[in-house]
Amino acid sequence: MSVCSSSSSTGKAWIVHSILAGTAIAVAIGAHAYLGRARKFRTRVVGIIPARYASSRFEGKPLVHILGKPMIQRTWERSKLATTLNHLVVATDDEKIAECCRGFGADVIMTSESCQNGTERCNEALEKLEKKYDIVVNIQGDEPLIEPEIIDGIVKALQAAPDAVFSTAVTSLKPEDDFDPNRVKCVVDNRGYAIYFSRGLIPFNKSAKVNPQFPYMLHLGIQSYDSKFLQIYPKLQPTPLQLEEDLEQLKVLENGYKMKVIKVEHEAHGVDTPEDVEKIESLMRERNLS
Repeated sequence: MSVCSSSSSTGKAWIVHSILAGTAIAVAIGAHAYLGRARKFRTRVVGIIPARYASSRFEGKPLVHILGKPMIQRTWERSKLATTLNHLVVATDDEKIAECCRGFGADVIMTSESCQNGTERCNEALEKLEKKYDIVVNIQGDEPLIEPEIIDGIVKALQAAPDAVFSTAVTSLKPEDDFDPNRVKCVVDNRGYAIYFSRGLIPFNKSAKVNPQFPYMLHLGIQSYDSKFLQIYPKLQPTPLQLEEDLEQLKVLENGYKMKVIKVEHEAHGVDTPEDVEKIESLMRERNLS
């Protein structure tokens, strides 16, 4: 009996081992096949600059002139330098913005006034484009000094992370921006995926003081999405954290989707208020940018 019992146990052990080994091999083969396909993963990329005229903080912001050119034109010209974009368009609900953009040669997609944010505007524009794209880059129209390398960086990050549906960029937070609610902060995990975004300082330690040794990160407004996810996004219900912080990317995280984040060496030069225009112009003069 003991011999038979031992043989039976050994046999069962080998069966279990074989099943596990077979499963591991199948997973490895499947992963290899998937990675093989991933080399051609998300190859078609469109950049969309959402722009609206109405704004509670700065009405008509896209059309404000910065050293003689409308801000939306500055952003478009910088974005055209990105090498990963197959196409670039402006999405707007305002005919004045559309006319301005057509005047300097931009393709324009008209969208509805009902879009709640830039992401929804990008989705509507995507649906109206004749060609199909795998990645949509949402380029903030109020970043007239956007670096094309950042556009390329977030696109490549999303292409390299099949488990993510969204990618964005952060840079070092300046001390003067620690408690500015217009400067959104971000924390990430040790694999470069977003944990949280906030208008408040995060992380916030128990001393209630800024730690000058901690590498706080500032979120840069640019972001890219898997186009299939972008079609899902407007159907997701608003989430508590999204509504409380008024940050659309929190709806992505609250629904369990992954967001890849890259760190870049870049100073944020967004235009949030009329006072920011003078700062941008001074900076451009220092850099001899016209």
